[in-house]
Amino acid sequence: MFEKIKAAPADQILGLAEEFKTDPRTDKINLGVGIYKDESGYTQVLATVKKAETILLEKETTKSYLSILGIPEYGLAVQKLLFGDNTTLTDDKRIQIAQTPGGTGALRLAAEFIKCQLGSAKVWVSNPTWVNHNGIFTAAHLEIAEYSYYNSETKDIDFVAMMTHLETASAGDIVLLHGCCHNPTGIDPNNVQWQKLANLCNEKNLLPMFDLAYQGFAFGLEEDVAGLRIFANTCPELLVASSFSKNFGLYNERVGAFTLIGRNDQEAATAFSQVKSIARVIYSNPPAHGAAIVTKILCDETLRTEWVQEVTDMRLRIKAMRELFVTTIRRESVGTDFSFMGRQNGMFSFFGLNKGQVTRLKDEFGIYIINSGRISVAGMTQSNMDLLCKAIVAVI
Repeated sequence: MFEKIKAAPADQILGLAEEFKTDPRTDKINLGVGIYKDESGYTQVLATVKKAETILLEKETTKSYLSILGIPEYGLAVQKLLFGDNTTLTDDKRIQIAQTPGGTGALRLAAEFIKCQLGSAKVWVSNPTWVNHNGIFTAAHLEIAEYSYYNSETKDIDFVAMMTHLETASAGDIVLLHGCCHNPTGIDPNNVQWQKLANLCNEKNLLPMFDLAYQGFAFGLEEDVAGLRIFANTCPELLVASSFSKNFGLYNERVGAFTLIGRNDQEAATAFSQVKSIARVIYSNPPAHGAAIVTKILCDETLRTEWVQEVTDMRLRIKAMRELFVTTIRRESVGTDFSFMGRQNGMFSFFGLNKGQVTRLKDEFGIYIINSGRISVAGMTQSNMDLLCKAIVAVI
């Protein structure tokens, strides 16, 4: 029965990582996968994670199943991180949160909820967007539409075109927004633009959905949810898929959350009953260990303070690599202007290199970048910067 099955194409990002591993060159550079690396090029376990794990392992008494929604304290901790300690959403019981297997699990849960409960609504995604967004929503048999986001000439957000496209969306459509550190461009709306987008969604009865995978990597944990909170204060209904892979370094623990905000407590609870039913048939209940780590750190004042500093250190290292790249490539080629790197946030930069240039970087220089030209700034180090900049100048 299997002989008629055709091989699926390799995943654009994870497949590239596998190819990188088998490359025998010692000076190779992986700028494809979105994983934070330190100056030595290694992804360390955060010190606070190690401390939390030690405490948890000493006190752990069972490996029994969690509920469908996961650890209750985790949901409360996520809620406070996203919306603050004193949000009226809590008092009004308009907010419901489910622990999920990573941010991708939250997105798939959202996709299935949209398909099963919201009918023929389109999902509007930015052009460009994270490559897996289209795959997730297509797998749920949802119709996808694109809105303009990036101006390749100015290397900046094309906000006018973005608004123009979203004006054509129909009532009931879903608008997917990157909460911060837009992947792949690294460019985010400012607060004035966030408010205009929120007003548009509210006026046209569009359902906003936030993908929040990099909280703390742009300007800070509070600053990076400014857009989300503007929407929560403007729009009566909202969906959020969030992840702790990056800011806790819990990549292989798969720690995420799906959040639903309803117009009132009854509607939120009813809608979320359907979310629970969907989760039950996809993964039944979420894994415990990673979420327990996050809960312990966020609820322990000392650990939380240390963790905030660790997130700050990661953010500042990425910003330092952006600055070093700009100065280094300017030295390699005076006419090459990459100053736009300084306006971008987070782990990624969208250089707009074409497929031929990306292939040359891999074949000739051992530098691995996905075909779209997105570069993971977190993979840059002081030791590989000269080689990287020389290679990029060579191919452009």
